[in-house]
Amino acid sequence: MDRLITIERHILNQEHEHPEATGVFSNLLYDIALAAKIIARETRRAGLSQLLGMAGTVNVQGEQQMKLDTFANETFIRMNAGSGRIAVMASEESSGIIPIPEERCCDGRYVLLFDPLDGSSNIDANVSVGTIFGIYRRISESGPGTLEDCLQPGRALAAAGYVIYSTSTMLVYTTGQGVDGFTLDPTLGEFLLTHPNLRFPATPAYYSANQANEQFWSAGAQRYTRWLQGMDPDEPSKPLAARYVGSLVADFHRNLVGGGVYYYPADTRNPRGKLRLAYEAAPLAFVAQQAGGLASDGRQPILDIQPDSLHQRTPLFVGNRSLVERAEQFIQRYDRD
Repeated sequence: MDRLITIERHILNQEHEHPEATGVFSNLLYDIALAAKIIARETRRAGLSQLLGMAGTVNVQGEQQMKLDTFANETFIRMNAGSGRIAVMASEESSGIIPIPEERCCDGRYVLLFDPLDGSSNIDANVSVGTIFGIYRRISESGPGTLEDCLQPGRALAAAGYVIYSTSTMLVYTTGQGVDGFTLDPTLGEFLLTHPNLRFPATPAYYSANQANEQFWSAGAQRYTRWLQGMDPDEPSKPLAARYVGSLVADFHRNLVGGGVYYYPADTRNPRGKLRLAYEAAPLAFVAQQAGGLASDGRQPILDIQPDSLHQRTPLFVGNRSLVERAEQFIQRYDRD
């Protein structure tokens, strides 16, 4: 790159394209970037600062929380609760909406939903984990934010993105004007623009799925997998390479950079799917769309689903548009329910 562009400068440049902007939205993105820096610092030091292992608590999903889960959740809450920019928040780790102090919420224009630490079961094995976030404009007119503010379809997102904590820390986000990726330089303490205008490559290379669950999948999902492997008897195709980490952010990011599809279909044990619509599927669907891709539950775009609860689950197929559309074709053809 010819010159260094920090995430702050990039956000400010985008703000200048909107004369009506007040800076509130920009400052909210700064707050998220700062929270990511704090989580990245503790993730790198987890083995030294006694943050590995179980926290001894369970989240609203009934899942055992890791110590870093609770740290990341608290970091996002502390960073945003008192800013005056947020009307209401919701987290995968919390049972209901997260109230904002009354003196700070009433003027808040935005709604923040987040999965503070995706893939946390991989923490103790030193495998990549991530954060996923989505920002909506509030729809309630005044006062404290409401549950209705949080239950908006993904197509209404004002911004979405994720952070991946790995060999380097990257923050990838979109405000509906393309997708840009920033890498944290730990010597500067700054996110620098390293991946401008990210797009799914035209020729995909990978598919990512937990095939240990294949026995529980529908016929359509199984036939789709055979097709991805180049083994479908009716539709020969060039096989893709299988890559699966088990951290949604890591699998999604690899497919965004290298081309491919991630999927976690419904199955007989999870007929409504397993991934969370509000905290995982919708934000990544928004990123995928802005990068030229697509996200679907197998029958309709993820961005069109109207949530009916904070922790609603969904099947998810996300990645190169051609691969997701082909998944929909297999589901429609072989699954009659």
